[in-house]
Amino acid sequence: MRQKLLLGNWKMNKTPSEAKAFALASKDMVEYAVAHHIQVGVAPSFVCLATVKENAPKDCIVAAQNVNEHDHGAYTGEVSIPMLKEIGIDWVILGHSERRAYNGETSEACNAKIKALLANHMTPVYCCGESLDVFEKGETKKFVAEQIRTGLADLTPEEAKQVVIAYEPIWAIGTGKSASKEIAEDTIGFIRRTLRESFGAVAMDMRILYGGSVKPNNIASYMSAEDIDGALVGGASLDPASFQGLIDGMLQK
Repeated sequence: MRQKLLLGNWKMNKTPSEAKAFALASKDMVEYAVAHHIQVGVAPSFVCLATVKENAPKDCIVAAQNVNEHDHGAYTGEVSIPMLKEIGIDWVILGHSERRAYNGETSEACNAKIKALLANHMTPVYCCGESLDVFEKGETKKFVAEQIRTGLADLTPEEAKQVVIAYEPIWAIGTGKSASKEIAEDTIGFIRRTLRESFGAVAMDMRILYGGSVKPNNIASYMSAEDIDGALVGGASLDPASFQGLIDGMLQK
């Protein structure tokens, strides 16, 4: 049975002192989530990673929001896998729509990063999702399938099994709009079938998250879908009380 996962993407929010306050406040909620068989974690900015790692409970996943596939070199502004590993970070979000839109990150670039992370026994969280234009043209599945096939190209089934997929329709990120449970369930079920075509039975063990204006008052609906294994949450993950509300929502039947 796939374990549920709640991952908060803080984006460019929180100073180190604010991140430390959240980490210290997270002890009870992380213990509560773990007791109910839910994995939880947050993805702070690079400058806050060490602070959160040092102050959050050991069962709290602390993920980076990006990484470079090279171990070192003349890549100004980039952060390497060895840098992350030295401060105890072993999860990384890749291919978020904002990285794709603002930084030109491609599925091919994500593929190189995924391979580098897996070679270092780290967990990639690979994001996919379509724009409003693609959605309105009815081309969501074609678009997302290409992101999946390109991003996970040349992986073995055992390697693919280590990757977490996050489906985030771009038109629902930070807009207040959210895909209906039916839309999310249909697309994520299609993603799982696409993974099965490439990797066989291990696709049934791969976790697929939904993201896009997920809040405490709508997360339960998504979690009731068979193929949705958790959520990648933006704004609603920034406040401890809201984060606790997300955990509570995941436990509703």
